Amino acid sequence: MNIFEEEQYRQAELNTRRQFLRKCISGMGGIALGSLMGSALTSCGSDSTSSGLVRSSDNPMGALPSHFLPKAKRVIYLHMAGAPSQLELFDYKPELQKLDGLDCPPSLLEGKRFAFIKGTPKMLGPQFNFAQHGQSGAWMSDRLPHLSGCVDDMTFLKAMHTNEFNHAPAQLLLQTGSARLGKPSMGSWVTYGLGSENQNLPGFMVLVSGGKTPSAGKSIWGSGFLPTVYQGVQCRSKGDPVLYLSDPKGMSKALREQSIQAINKLNQKQFEEIGDPEIMTRISQYEMAFKMQTSVPETMDIKDEPEYIHKMYGTQPGQSSFANNCLLARRLAEKGVRFIQLYHWGWDAHGAAKSEAINHGFKERCHEVDQPIAALLKDLKQRGLLDDTLVVWGGEFGRTPMRENRGGKEMKFVGRDHHLEAFTTWMAGGGIKPGMTYGETDEIGYYGIKDRVHVHDLQATILHQLGLNHEKLTYHFQGRDFRLTDVHGEVVKKIIA
Repeated sequence: MNIFEEEQYRQAELNTRRQFLRKCISGMGGIALGSLMGSALTSCGSDSTSSGLVRSSDNPMGALPSHFLPKAKRVIYLHMAGAPSQLELFDYKPELQKLDGLDCPPSLLEGKRFAFIKGTPKMLGPQFNFAQHGQSGAWMSDRLPHLSGCVDDMTFLKAMHTNEFNHAPAQLLLQTGSARLGKPSMGSWVTYGLGSENQNLPGFMVLVSGGKTPSAGKSIWGSGFLPTVYQGVQCRSKGDPVLYLSDPKGMSKALREQSIQAINKLNQKQFEEIGDPEIMTRISQYEMAFKMQTSVPETMDIKDEPEYIHKMYGTQPGQSSFANNCLLARRLAEKGVRFIQLYHWGWDAHGAAKSEAINHGFKERCHEVDQPIAALLKDLKQRGLLDDTLVVWGGEFGRTPMRENRGGKEMKFVGRDHHLEAFTTWMAGGGIKPGMTYGETDEIGYYGIKDRVHVHDLQATILHQLGLNHEKLTYHFQGRDFRLTDVHGEVVKKIIA
């Protein structure tokens, strides 16, 4: 055998090895990969799960039919990160005012876990004045004068409760259905189940204000074990709307398009050889990023809004603010974005720092959100969008009716500790009964005593309004079907119009 023949034999042997390894990867190796990644490896064309959902691999964000006729097409979720005190906003307790300054009864402390209560704390009455508003007669504090005019469009869930009393686990439980990392967020479940009405924008977009990311970090808008195309895309109201979206210096749009096409041809070839569905996600993300270069700057630029809109929201173009984010939420809703998540940080009302205290920082947070949220509700309503847009407001847990203390010492500023037994969430639009209060807490706001709603019930209800059965929206991962509500959750039918 001459040198040329030896080289041909060696190359043929190498090719045979490569083919063997590829077959292993797409065969038995693919089975193992599928169990780790949470989806069966499918041929190019479709992806199906035990929920019966069949999705095109070529267009993973394509719109899909719901399980049944929906009341809402989209969600705007306003998460007040840090957990605002329901006792200073919505849950009026005049009896608690009578107990202000008295020692907390031992029965409220025994067998309970708190973040910052030690010894015997003092009871703490409402710190602001309350009044009834609208035809519904809903109670609201004077900290929200603008929002008070919208109570007849809102439904209050007064007896919300959760399992977690620390911020990060409670935020995870509320937004992903689990207090542990690794589960898909609510917005990811929604876009996985329904896709997007706008193929030039992500189906799940996130806006953050208040200076910090929520305690649980970006995991609360992550896709978990779902394909990464369904994770939330964080946008900014100041500077480039999405980081790294602009073309690199010296690269034209045409050259960028050619490079993406070339990369995706390689990705497509790899998918045909290996069958990993995450490769199709990668292709989709490259294509979406290219589309977003035009669609995102246009959508996120609020300068072209009329002056009366800016006055109504209190917006200032070019700044990073909750007000700007509320206006952007309306614009994204108009564009058909399926799930719009706003996080506003800074509601952790402890007495250790002036910036957090109820009589200081808390008042500032109220001022930051009151006018923009009221404007958002009114703006959606006058444009005919509130009927099919579900707006949800709330924190991750509530606040105690007793004053926070640490090691038996009175705090310098007024603060309340974390409380998982009772808090208030409200919803508006999207097929929810307007002007209603559902649920009731005891006379001091400590326990829910009527029509309690768990966070899993809230999740089930949000999905229901979108036409999704929370028990059927599942994804096979690590040998079993998972869902947002795990094995819990009941739709709160009494609040549905």
